[in-house]
Amino acid sequence: MADQHHQAWWRSAAIYQIYLRSFADGNGDGVGDLAGLRSRLPYLAGLGIDAIWIVPWYPSPLADGGYDVADFRAIDPIFGTLAEAEKLIEEAHAAGIRVICDIVPNHCSYQHAWFQKALASAPGSPERDLFWFRKGRGPDGEQAPTDLQSIFGGSAWTRVPDGEWYLHLFASEQPDFNWDHPAVRDEFEDIVRFWLDRGIDGIRIDSAAVLIKDPLVSDVYEDNEGIHEIYQSWRRISDTYTPPRALIGELWLPDHEAFARYLEPNELHTAFNFAFLNAPWEAAKLRYEIDMTLEVHAPVAAPATWVLSNHDVTREVTRFGREVTNFAFAEKRRDVPSDLDLGARRARAAALLIMSLPGAVYLYQGEELGLEEVEDLDDALREDPMFHRSGGVNPGRDGCRVPLPWSGTEAPFGFSPADATGEPWLPQPAAWAGKTVAAQEGDPASFLELYRQALRIRRTEPSLGDGPMRWLDSDPEVLAFARDDTFANVTNLGTTPAYLPPHREVLISSVPLNADGTLPSDASAWLRLS
Repeated sequence: MADQHHQAWWRSAAIYQIYLRSFADGNGDGVGDLAGLRSRLPYLAGLGIDAIWIVPWYPSPLADGGYDVADFRAIDPIFGTLAEAEKLIEEAHAAGIRVICDIVPNHCSYQHAWFQKALASAPGSPERDLFWFRKGRGPDGEQAPTDLQSIFGGSAWTRVPDGEWYLHLFASEQPDFNWDHPAVRDEFEDIVRFWLDRGIDGIRIDSAAVLIKDPLVSDVYEDNEGIHEIYQSWRRISDTYTPPRALIGELWLPDHEAFARYLEPNELHTAFNFAFLNAPWEAAKLRYEIDMTLEVHAPVAAPATWVLSNHDVTREVTRFGREVTNFAFAEKRRDVPSDLDLGARRARAAALLIMSLPGAVYLYQGEELGLEEVEDLDDALREDPMFHRSGGVNPGRDGCRVPLPWSGTEAPFGFSPADATGEPWLPQPAAWAGKTVAAQEGDPASFLELYRQALRIRRTEPSLGDGPMRWLDSDPEVLAFARDDTFANVTNLGTTPAYLPPHREVLISSVPLNADGTLPSDASAWLRLS
């Protein structure tokens, strides 16, 4: 079993998330694309990551940043072509980088051919059975079938001209599939095969726990009976490929035992660790989440995952600089002050912490540059339905999706070519001139070089990645653990310097040690013990 686990790359991988619209613009229209990503593969290889995860690249009207999919077997022309996606997979493999794509099984775009046929068909038709069309309440059916609320705010039901209502757990432009219908299950099994046949190494499953539901009976739409049969069938498909491909679940489940059931040996290979991501910058709470994560994963022999941010979450430099450092969608508000210098210091320490924990690590593009959340976007530029459906109370997720700065002293900072005809789809802050890749390269104190050095060590250090860990004696405000008899991590979340355990060498530290060899506050260090 150990040898089998050793061969399973997803157990120890450093995986870099690509938000394609904002990574690199190859054709100069202001939107990131496959040409831009292909041109930056050398950068990714040099960074030291093992795989990239690309958010939906499918044709989409972009009502929800591409998670409203109009065609699951094609590439949106704004990004390129299917042939170009296949070329990307080939070139990434040649560079030693695996490729993970997103599949969105809970819903599609209102422009999807199936939904358009459903709208054109009569109530009770087979076309409508593929979705959740229902009659409304009241004498004329003018009230929604239930009071169920959308995750994005407002009712989860929208009425169509003939009087019926359809369900959408997210935006109204994202109708939910009816997963009780065998045609839906067959369709997605075919979609899974379609992408695996093209060399995709893994599939990230969006909103993986909400597929099965009966919205007229219950407003509980997470982790319902029958959900596991779906992923067991997908696992049987993935296991027919050599080597087997990874299935990765997006599971926002507070129940740890329920979470673990998705990671049984015949189901998903791994899942995102949102409990750790949501935790505040506090030693006791982080230690609890680390212990709980490892405890939950152990019985099913699944690898843990660690992540600080993604395309949905306030960037950690901003989050860790606030008085309240945890993340929760329901609590996200505008105009919350942040000490970005403090946030950056903590983000550097947190990066070394997660890269040394057992299992796989996910990095979000721009994290390695120390980018902060862009919070002063003009409201007219904001696209996120979370912003619009909350009436502007929730600032939405656009602030963590601003295009990356690559070089130069003014926008677009190398995101687009010099002869670009379009502005970046979201504006970049002028202050990012000092945070471009070019500005940070070669600077040993920069975020970029910290990440490069840590990822190099992580790839070559046998004790890192998947495997055991043990806590070391330390102050309550210090997280100190060993991965074996030769490697240790110490992260100081307290307000006073921390003494390091006996060691032979400091491999890397998020900030320089004090003159007396102690670890400063809000800092992390990797140690060679013997």
